[in-house]
Amino acid sequence: MGMRESDLRAMIEAALPDAEVTITDLAGDNDHYAAHIVSESFRGLSRVAQHKAVYAALGGRMGGELHALQLTTAIPS
Repeated sequence: MGMRESDLRAMIEAALPDAEVTITDLAGDNDHYAAHIVSESFRGLSRVAQHKAVYAALGGRMGGELHALQLTTAIPS
């Protein structure tokens, strides 16, 4: 089934309004993406907590509509 890149981006931006989000479709199948997300809201959080915040934004779609997400998070420099 897959998820459109625009839907993935919109979900992340809705949960993290200040985020700079870069999405790359890794396989051309709307099912395997890489996401690079820079957000001030990550400041003070461990990398695991940052990733959990992104997964929470996806509302349980990982493993269903979205099979794989290679995730890189960062705080603004």
